[in-house]
This record gives sequence, C-alpha cells and structure tokens, in this order.
Amino acid sequence: MGTTARDFFSQEQQKAITSAIAEAEHKTSGEIRIHIENNLKEDVLDRAALLFRKLGMSKTEQRNGVLIYLAVKSRKFAILGDKGIHKAVPENFWDEIKHKMLAYFKEEKFTEGLVYAISAAGEQLKKHFPHLENDKNELSDEISFGKN
Repeated sequence: MGTTARDFFSQEQQKAITSAIAEAEHKTSGEIRIHIENNLKEDVLDRAALLFRKLGMSKTEQRNGVLIYLAVKSRKFAILGDKGIHKAVPENFWDEIKHKMLAYFKEEKFTEGLVYAISAAGEQLKKHFPHLENDKNELSDEISFGKN
C-alpha cells in the first residue's frame, strides 16, 4: 500500500478491480465507478454526491450508475446509486454491501472488499437493468483518483 490514493493499490490490485467492473457491467446496462482519495474532511455522503455529479454519473440513459467512494487514509467509504437503481433495490441494500465491505476493510483486504461490492452491485443492476444487445459502456471502467 502506497502513500497516495493512486498507489494505495498495486497495479495488479487495480487490474482486479477494473476487471470486476468490466465483468459486472457485461451483464447489465448499469455503470459502476470507483473513486479513491487519501483524505476526507467533509461528510462522506456529501463528498460522494459531489463526485457522482463531477464524474457524470447522473448522465447515464437509465440513471443506473453506482459510485463506490473510498478515502483510504481517513478510513471512510460510501456507495451511492443513481435514481434508477435506488428505486429498484431494497431499502437496506446499500447498507448490507457496506457492512460486508467493512468486514473486508477491517482485515486490510481493500481489494477484496471493493471487488465484493462491485459484484454485489452488479448482480442487482443485472436484475433490474439487464444487458441489452445495443448497450454501450457509458462511463469509464477505470478507477478515478483524487488529488489528496
């Protein structure tokens, strides 16, 4: 684990995360993004909502984007789904994923926690927004990184 958000995950770990995104999105028209920063000085959900907009996640055709935000040094994270997916999943769905992610994170298994969350979000997206013949990848599968 490095000292910046960009090098917190090794290249191999980053590949595992982006591969999980590609695999999950292959089954759905939904979009999943990961954003990683070092430190967070504000409310985690407020920051995730700001990044959701900055990353253009509310511009998907079916409003079915999911952002998984992680501030590695502050040890905070959030999952934010757009209107389309939020209406479709059970009320406590995101909480269940967050609890399982936290269990991984407590064991310093950050890659595994993110891959789990991506897969779980992808399964729900698949149920409610199945992959269609003419689907296109509306958002990058690459991890985005904050400056701090």
